[in-house]
Amino acid sequence: MLYPIYMEIDKSALPTKFLWLDLEMTGLDVEKDVILEIAVEITDAQLQTLATYETRVKQDKATVLERIQKNVWWQGYPQNRDDFIKNLEGAKPLAVAEAEIVALIEQYFGAEPAVLSGNSIHNDRNFIKHHMKELELKLHYRMLDVSSFKVLMQAKYGEVFEKDSAHRAFEDVQASIAELQYYLDWFADKK
Repeated sequence: MLYPIYMEIDKSALPTKFLWLDLEMTGLDVEKDVILEIAVEITDAQLQTLATYETRVKQDKATVLERIQKNVWWQGYPQNRDDFIKNLEGAKPLAVAEAEIVALIEQYFGAEPAVLSGNSIHNDRNFIKHHMKELELKLHYRMLDVSSFKVLMQAKYGEVFEKDSAHRAFEDVQASIAELQYYLDWFADKK
């Protein structure tokens, strides 16, 4: 299904900014899992930060506990798990977080559709499509997925970017930007 904004996009226009985003979820099933944390960083094309945003998302505690207990991945991150569960009540409703992110996009991107950027960003995009439809309308249909660079750099050049896997939204956004910068610097050094 095409959203109305796609019809207004000038496909020849070059993006001037990127919307880096990371979601922490209870799992990867968009029908059953829920979003726990959101981080956004807006950069210019030189990857210089223009704005940041992060929040935790209020969710039903029973749902979070059920989903986390069913997901083996969480066993490797007990501190994150306990922190998310402990702070559910002080978090923002998803609709409020979405409205704040949309306002940020409108402020920094204007009529330019935001190019969603990050590592394995298609997973985050699936959750956005399912849970944050107003945000989806603000996004360009193209994405900047750093994991594509990762696959190419490892397969073709044997180049591996070492990063800390904090699995917290803001730290993961920062790591994605740093990883892309690493690859760009690598290519610049080869000139």
